[in-house]
Amino acid sequence: MAATDGKTRRKPATAKTAKPAAKAPKPKAEPKAAAPKVETRAKTPPPPPEPETVAADPAAFLSSQQREALEKLSANLARAAVTAQGAIAEAALRQADSPAALSPDPFHVGPALTDVMGRLAAQPDRLLRAQADLFSRYLDLWQSTARRMAGETVDPVVEPAKGDKRFNDPDWGANPVFDVMKQSYLLTSNWLNGLVAEVDGVAPLEKRRVEFFMKMLTDAISPSNFLMSNPAALREAMQTGGESLVRGMENFAGDLARGGGQLAISQTDMDQFRVGENVATAPGKVVYQNDILQLLQYEPTTDKVHEIPLLLFTPWINKFYIIDLRPDNSLVRWLTGQGFSVFVTSWVNPDEALAAKTFESYLKEGIYDATTQVMKQCQVDRVNTVGYCIGGTLLSCALAHMAAKGDPRINSATFFAAQQDFAEAGDLKLFVDDAWLAEIETRIDQAGGFLPGKSMADTFNSLRGNDLIWSFFVNNYLMGKEPKPFDLLFWNSDQTRMPKALHLFYLRNFYKDNALAEGRLTLDGVDLDLKTVETPIYVQSSREDHIAPFKSIYRGAKLFGGPVTFTMAGSGHIAGVINHPDAKKYQHWTNPDLPATVGEWQAGAVEHPGSWWPHWGRWLAERSGPLVPARDPSKGPLGAPIEDAPGSYVKVRS
Repeated sequence: MAATDGKTRRKPATAKTAKPAAKAPKPKAEPKAAAPKVETRAKTPPPPPEPETVAADPAAFLSSQQREALEKLSANLARAAVTAQGAIAEAALRQADSPAALSPDPFHVGPALTDVMGRLAAQPDRLLRAQADLFSRYLDLWQSTARRMAGETVDPVVEPAKGDKRFNDPDWGANPVFDVMKQSYLLTSNWLNGLVAEVDGVAPLEKRRVEFFMKMLTDAISPSNFLMSNPAALREAMQTGGESLVRGMENFAGDLARGGGQLAISQTDMDQFRVGENVATAPGKVVYQNDILQLLQYEPTTDKVHEIPLLLFTPWINKFYIIDLRPDNSLVRWLTGQGFSVFVTSWVNPDEALAAKTFESYLKEGIYDATTQVMKQCQVDRVNTVGYCIGGTLLSCALAHMAAKGDPRINSATFFAAQQDFAEAGDLKLFVDDAWLAEIETRIDQAGGFLPGKSMADTFNSLRGNDLIWSFFVNNYLMGKEPKPFDLLFWNSDQTRMPKALHLFYLRNFYKDNALAEGRLTLDGVDLDLKTVETPIYVQSSREDHIAPFKSIYRGAKLFGGPVTFTMAGSGHIAGVINHPDAKKYQHWTNPDLPATVGEWQAGAVEHPGSWWPHWGRWLAERSGPLVPARDPSKGPLGAPIEDAPGSYVKVRS
């Protein structure tokens, strides 16, 4: 039989001829003509390696460049693993002396989840129908996939929700494997969330808590959050020879170190921004300060200004410069350009020395003291005010307090995304019950009497997990990219601490007990009743606000006893408020009436393109008195300025 190398092999000996070894024929000498055959064999391709050779050397068929790329990828995978292990070990050492986890159920969803699951178990027919529906949807997906693999063009069985950016990479649809992963995930997550949403007989707040937790859970298990099921991350790893994973684990290690052993995911390049240099740059002076605030007065940009000054009370949960991020979107600069004398409160970033400051402290040293100083500086007896978010809640309390005392100093009040009635407050309400408050108090005590800024940051980020957590998890760690410089996210990450007494009072009396709206709140010995407030009010809300929903804000607008103008802006809690007219973005709705429900208000509202600022500016100008010579912050009755804006309080980092 002819062998594959061209040699002629002898037939194996039969049993008969193999008996006596002596009878075996002598091998013949190889003929001399065989030499040319060797030369011919040398020119033919080499034989493939034996199976054991391939097993021992899997790179035998790779080119030198391919082997080099494989070696680079292997080395970088090892480097990434070592970096991650080292970071985790370092974090564990840092946390070794920290208190143990306060609760095995950090979201306090256990009892509510048990209630929901019990209700489902008590309705087996509904559960069976839901399971049958899920199986039917999976059959549709399998059939659709089979038809696609056969070459047909088919429509997806399920699509991501509008605005869901997790599956934007083209391979999520173009590659059948990743397409099946995506659709399988969407079917299952939609089914789980829908199953919880349809449960009957559960207290509304408890049901919302389970829905929120289920949404967090299904967001976390998205295939986009894992390297091996994320096509963009896999492609980046292969194209960079694993260097993206090394960079990603270096980012992971850096964020662990920055968080002191707890993961603090970077949302932007914090080194690209400097408060007072490229954010918070509107010119002005610090004309007064006390323990809890600095009072900023901004330089006028018009020769004449309205007689009655404007004082903005910003939220103390964040730094004030959301209203002065950049020159092209600065509310402060826009207001000075409209001829208003603008003052802003820059709240202190408190430490243990201010742990005893209360809500009443912020009422007296904040609202009362700041308005007194503004009136003195401008030599007037009235002031127009703005309250943003939690600053607006405090301002509402001050209005009721002043009404009870007959104090007319506040000429008008405007509220940006501020709540007075918390019955329909946003998802933050889910974090407030007795167990949660007890845990927050324990955290505050361990920190020295104040709530760390990171705690509030984590809470707010969890409200929009896909946008503020998982998108950066993928970008920073799986893709190995640096977060882009973004001033809004820099501000969002520049969190402040909060004194124990102040913060717990706010959570208990507003989010938990809704005491102000129900007429059960007492401050400084005064019972507060918003119906006694006859000050002209302008209320701004945003249609997509997830922190202060427009329905909640409308309920608060109905509580005041005087004239109220309600406006709804497009977008959310920040972009809905900070929307410079020159940007020509979004829209807003107006309706001069204030009917019983927000639905009726919407039915009679008129939509207008662009920012709501001009509408408010006209309303404010009508209540700001005649024009007078512009006021120089350096020459007012309060004396020499303390320092230039934005002041020193805002620069204290948590």
